[in-house]
Amino acid sequence: MNTLKVGVCLMAALLLCGCNPLMSASLNNLKSAVIGPDEVDVTPAQVAEVNYPQLKLTTPSGSGVLALVREREDLQFWVASGKQVLLLRDGLAVRSIGLGLEGDLDGTRLADDSPFKSGLHQVADGFTSRRWIDLYKGQEVGVIVNSRFTRRSTETLDILDKEYTVLRVDEQIDAPAIGLSATNRYWVDPRDGFIFKSEQQLTSQLRVRIVQLTPDRRHLP
Repeated sequence: MNTLKVGVCLMAALLLCGCNPLMSASLNNLKSAVIGPDEVDVTPAQVAEVNYPQLKLTTPSGSGVLALVREREDLQFWVASGKQVLLLRDGLAVRSIGLGLEGDLDGTRLADDSPFKSGLHQVADGFTSRRWIDLYKGQEVGVIVNSRFTRRSTETLDILDKEYTVLRVDEQIDAPAIGLSATNRYWVDPRDGFIFKSEQQLTSQLRVRIVQLTPDRRHLP
């Protein structure tokens, strides 16, 4: 992703924020990293006011609403403001900008057999894979992240007063080079693998929770 593409996404986000009080408020909440802001409350009516897919992002800094402003094949650009960008590929966070106080995830490369490509609803219990990540702070490039997937039970997920039947899949990740070990959790559609909700460890210091607020609107209009 080059600077021009990021700039276009940020301009679109600023236009969205200017006309939507919820997004403006959530951006201020995300910026209040040091004081630990309250969780942003989101209502169905507020989300319906924006004709773009939206997600709720929670980080150690706070929470906010991001809008999908660009798609390039399977890569989605979600933007909160001029300083906060999250890139998702098949529901996996592959890059962050302005979200980590101790540094962002600068890039991710998936293995050819990555189960995210075909959908986590099909992943076999105990399946192992790996990916490579770049970290913005510290200049680490090509850090190997090993992962092992475990299929859990079916659960009921409530998003904005709507219930969804989902399959939970856990991913145990391990990156010895940076001393990282954590468990990511994904709540996926058992029919097509769409990730409704996830908890993902992006760097040693940055863990995020992502909730899709508009699962019935998954792509740009």
